[in-house]
Amino acid sequence: MSTPAPRIDGRTARSERTRNAIVDAHVQLVQDGDLRPTADRIAKLAGVSLRALWSHFADMEALFAASGQRILELRDQAYVPVSPDLPLARRIEAYCRQRARLLEQIAPAARAAALKEPFSPALQLHRKTHLDRVRDEVRMLFAAELNSDHELLAALTATSTWPTWGTWRDTMGLDPDAARAALTRTITALLRPAR
Repeated sequence: MSTPAPRIDGRTARSERTRNAIVDAHVQLVQDGDLRPTADRIAKLAGVSLRALWSHFADMEALFAASGQRILELRDQAYVPVSPDLPLARRIEAYCRQRARLLEQIAPAARAAALKEPFSPALQLHRKTHLDRVRDEVRMLFAAELNSDHELLAALTATSTWPTWGTWRDTMGLDPDAARAALTRTITALLRPAR
């Protein structure tokens, strides 16, 4: 016999909807290019008062933590595992195509986070979580080629994360296809067997 789902009273449901609306508004503003959205703009887009915003989040750091978690969830929804059984060239191509797509998806959030990350433990934690996920994916996908080479794992991971992508896209001005080509070439070179 199954246990019935716990009932959620109206106030709890409304509170959860308001909290989600605030997080969604913050993420939307960042995704739309507002790298430093104010509490006023977030509340206005969420359709709530400033008082409601601050009753759900003690400070901006708490909102960063919730928004960072939402970005991770969106990334997880967009992620499709690449089979480690594919030939190396196809694994590299599929991996780089997906990394480029995911990095473009998180680009506005990564740019916004970079402005406040040195002062925000929540943003630092989310950056580390992203890095750990990339490292784990690289370790699994290229296990045969890595052969427990920690330096190679570090090089592949660094190449596959936002700071490198941001350099290609923002500093060097490459378009997404050119940045993906640079990523593919770098990953291929790193994984080429030593002569």
